[in-house]
Amino acid sequence: MTKTVNNKAWFFVLPVFAIVAFSAVLPLMTVVNYSVQDTFGNNQFFWNGIGWFQELLDPSSQLGEQFLSSLMRTLLFSFIILLIEVPLGIAVALSMPREGWTVALCLVLMALPLLIPWNVVGTIWQVFARGDIGLLGWVVNRLGIDYNYTGDPLDAWVTIIVMDVWHWTSLVALLCYAGLKSIPDAYYQAARIDGASRWAVFRTIQLPKMRRVLLIAVLLRFMDSFMIYTEPFVLTGGGPGNATTFLSIDLVKLALGQFDLGKAAAMSLVYNLIILAICWVFYTVMTNVDAGRERVEA
Repeated sequence: MTKTVNNKAWFFVLPVFAIVAFSAVLPLMTVVNYSVQDTFGNNQFFWNGIGWFQELLDPSSQLGEQFLSSLMRTLLFSFIILLIEVPLGIAVALSMPREGWTVALCLVLMALPLLIPWNVVGTIWQVFARGDIGLLGWVVNRLGIDYNYTGDPLDAWVTIIVMDVWHWTSLVALLCYAGLKSIPDAYYQAARIDGASRWAVFRTIQLPKMRRVLLIAVLLRFMDSFMIYTEPFVLTGGGPGNATTFLSIDLVKLALGQFDLGKAAAMSLVYNLIILAICWVFYTVMTNVDAGRERVEA
């Protein structure tokens, strides 16, 4: 008996394809078009081929040096963010209650930072960290520490990192909490019968069950931190100097500040490819590790 297939259902999907093509594919093709052209203004373009890409990837050129410096700052920022937020999110999730009225309270409190718009977060910390009127800046200076995020690169980095940890650790914690809630009580009962320690329970029961959600959390936080723009731009504007000029800020300055559309388009394409490549490496490595552990356990 053959099964009939109703292809009319595709008509319901076509509007989605049209919206995606309009909102994603067409702008992408426009960027690709700009990346291989140059202009002298008046909307007059001429063919430049891969010239912008060669200059961008050449560390000896001004554009290449600028791109490499911004890339290193962005990679360093993402590495620090993952190093702090993932363990901290796991710790917060483990300390959250599993039942009772406090569960809803904790979930609401954890979700509050995620609901604040990015530009508002930057504005809040811009005021909060000021040494004259901000609570954080005033307290740190009263402790005898010369703190000025607008003049000292280290202070600017610390402020941006703390701001991002405050804003996004809740996401990691909520994802890990969802993974913990999916663990059946029978696992914990068996661990208590065997006399397993708290560390043994975490290592053999909780952490393996959180591997899937941790993969999602790492990917999301890497992409968000690697593409961060609004918060540091509002807080420091990329300064002092170029200390916090991440790749996204550098790209916007190049495109909208200097109006170098060809260079900016080439940089945005390379930027996008770097994100895709690193995410693919993250996903491949972590899934291969999971598959290897499952084979060993089997």
